[in-house]
Amino acid sequence: MTDPPPPPLTLQVYCRAEVVVTDPEALVAYAVADLRDADIDWPQEEDDLDTAVQELRADITACLASAMDLNVIVEGVPGVEFRGGLCWAEFGPAREPFHPPTP
Repeated sequence: MTDPPPPPLTLQVYCRAEVVVTDPEALVAYAVADLRDADIDWPQEEDDLDTAVQELRADITACLASAMDLNVIVEGVPGVEFRGGLCWAEFGPAREPFHPPTP
């Protein structure tokens, strides 16, 4: 008889990435197209599609965050399943907790 497999472990992954937006208009167009193609039941939402598009056009950080595909972080890693996450973007330098320690 073999031992049962160990129970799965739930881990949190924390990371920070710095990006440079070289073409804000292209980013906004990408985010808007992605929103239009999304399978969203708009009558069930607080906003309608046009309002959501206007909000995206007014917020480059929201455009960038909406374009991120978090599940690719573990794509192809054996024995790991993506369960969900949160991604956001901010202007400026990294927040204090995300600075690497100084030697």
